[in-house]
Order: sequence, then structure tokens, then C-alpha cells
Amino acid sequence: MIIELPDTSTKAIAAELAAARESHSLTTGRVLTLLVAIDDSGADTIDDTLATLRDASFEHPARVLVLISGAPEAATRLDAQVLVATDAGASEVVVMRLYGELTSHLGAVVTPLLLPDTPVVACWPQKAPGHPAGTQLGRIAQRRITNLRRGGSGMTLEDLTAGYEHGDSDMMWSRITPWRGIVASALDRHPGKRVESAEIAGAAGDPSVDLAAGWLASSLGVQVTRCSAHVTGDFPIARLVLHCEDGDVVVAVQDSHTVRISVPGHADSLVAMVERSDAESLAEDLRHLGPDATYERALRGLSGVDVEL
Repeated sequence: MIIELPDTSTKAIAAELAAARESHSLTTGRVLTLLVAIDDSGADTIDDTLATLRDASFEHPARVLVLISGAPEAATRLDAQVLVATDAGASEVVVMRLYGELTSHLGAVVTPLLLPDTPVVACWPQKAPGHPAGTQLGRIAQRRITNLRRGGSGMTLEDLTAGYEHGDSDMMWSRITPWRGIVASALDRHPGKRVESAEIAGAAGDPSVDLAAGWLASSLGVQVTRCSAHVTGDFPIARLVLHCEDGDVVVAVQDSHTVRISVPGHADSLVAMVERSDAESLAEDLRHLGPDATYERALRGLSGVDVEL
């Protein structure tokens, strides 16, 4: 169900949420408030974002406040939609279009609508701010999630590293979690052998590959070389070679569903791997609301990566 509230106020939105909860017998077991900031960049982009939020909500029922910033020079106005029941998944969603002076006061807009006594998470599924914790929404939230893969704003991993504060994370990091687990498993099959260096190849310009290289550099304490390679399907990493003292451990992605592992002294094995959607990546980020120390170390590890074009 979609309830239209043109030219409205946060007080009217709060009243409508309360009324919808009573009339539709909605549960009140929301586990967090999710603040989502996007630009007014077209109906398709907004619909894709709402679909991602709806799919992620089934694991994390939340009050989702979506802020769409329009023209700052327009007359000040707030138009809202309240989405409940099937249109909102397991959450209750408020889509707010802001115009004029309101585009500069996102924190003040959302404050009256925050759920009491629950964590607050801020998310930028499109353009990532260089310093998430320094934004109005970032100062409210305990956890801040960006999506550099879909940034399109010239942001780089180096910018996120420079602006990092405890509580930051990026969906490209959770996107490669299954692959990182496979790499760790491959090393477990080759215990006691020192890794001397590593080479990782993947899609040119994809920050997930760069971050994977930073993770290897920080975790293994070795020099990592990152180079470009053709990838099959949507998964950005093609091949990893870990040069060990008695031979190479190789993790090669066959397709978006299968990885081949080669370990000295063992027969090659095939392991299933599922390509993660944005909704699945977001759902994982919402499982851990504290600081992600491994992500921080991966960002810092970028300084130990050699990039070959």
C-alpha cells in the first residue's frame, strides 16, 4: 500500500505511520532505522533502490527513511510517500522528496521520525560522500554504508580511506565475502606454509578487486600485485595466485557460480560460489552494526599493493 502525502510535514508523516500501523495490524518489531540518501536521478534508479531495500528488509525489519534531494534552488517543499505491507517488504518505508532549503537539512528532517532506542544506520547506495561520518546523516548513525561500485561521483578507495572513521563500510566489501571465505579455506588446506607474495587479477577499475588486494596485503603481510584481466560473468575477480615457499596456491574463478582451487600436493577442487546482489550485500552489512576492523585494515592495506595496468 502506498499513501501519498504531497506538500507535507514530518509531523503528518509520523501520524500517518501510526495510523497505518493500527489499520493494517503491522508489527512494531523494527530492529533499526535506516537512513538512505539518494539524488533525484530518475524513476528507474529510485525504483531499483527501493527494490534493494525491500529485499534486504526481510532479514532486517526496519523503519526506512529514503531522502531524495531535488533542486536546492526550488521552493521549499516536502512530498512524501508512506509504503507499508507488500510495497515495503518487512519494513515500513517513507520516501521523501526534498526541495529548496530542506536539501541542506537532512538531519533535521529525519530526526522526528527516528525509532526510539534502536540503532541508526545511514546508507548511500549511489554517490558516496568522501567523509560519511562528517555528513548530517553520518553524525546521527552508528553505522555508515556506502556503495562505491555505483558511486559515479569520482570517489576512490583512497578518498574513503582518508575519510574513514569507525563504523564505515562499503557494499563492495560484503560483495566479496564468499570469495574471501574460499581463499581462507584454500590456505587452511596448505597449513604451515609461508606466503611470500600474491598476485590478483580482475576487472579494471573495479574497487572490489582493489579492496581484495588490500585485504590480502594487510592479512598476509606480503607485497600484492593487482593487475587487470577479463572476467566471466559479473564477478569482478578472475584469479588469485599465492606464491608459497613450496608452490603456488591458485584460486581461479570459473564463472559467477564456481571457483577452482589448486593447492600443492592436492587434487584440484571446485567450490560453489554465489554472486551477491546489492540487497544481499546490504543485508550482510546490517548484521554487524559495530566497527568492521577487517575492512579498515583492508583500506590501510592498499598502500602495500602494486598496480599493473
